[in-house]
Amino acid sequence: MEGVLSVPLALRLRDAGLRWKPAPGDRFAIPDRDLDDEVFVLSNMVIAVHELPDGPVIGFNGTTEWAMDDLEQSEAIWLPREDQLRELLGGTFHMLERAGTGYRVELSVGDRRLTFEAGTAEEAYGAALLDLIRLGVD
Repeated sequence: MEGVLSVPLALRLRDAGLRWKPAPGDRFAIPDRDLDDEVFVLSNMVIAVHELPDGPVIGFNGTTEWAMDDLEQSEAIWLPREDQLRELLGGTFHMLERAGTGYRVELSVGDRRLTFEAGTAEEAYGAALLDLIRLGVD
């Protein structure tokens, strides 16, 4: 889907240490249940986070297309939006620009400029964030 971070990159970000505090408007996928290509959006009306003693669960309230009562947060993978990824890059973010048929993100880390290119802005931001996490940059 255009404009959405890929599940493989989202999984690499999670595995590298990116944590998700679910909020309305957040997009997520449910890997390994034949739903990898489906993008879900948290909403107070249909899909919402419920705090339970064992931790947060994602509740599907009143869905008509298929039945799923609850999903543990650990079973869902966050697909951060472009604005969320840019915010996570913080002060290291320098610029986003078109690069051929894709996008280039440039970061300033100390006295170095790091560039990341991908087919979508989300993928370029995601690659930059993954590198920052691996470098241990806050």
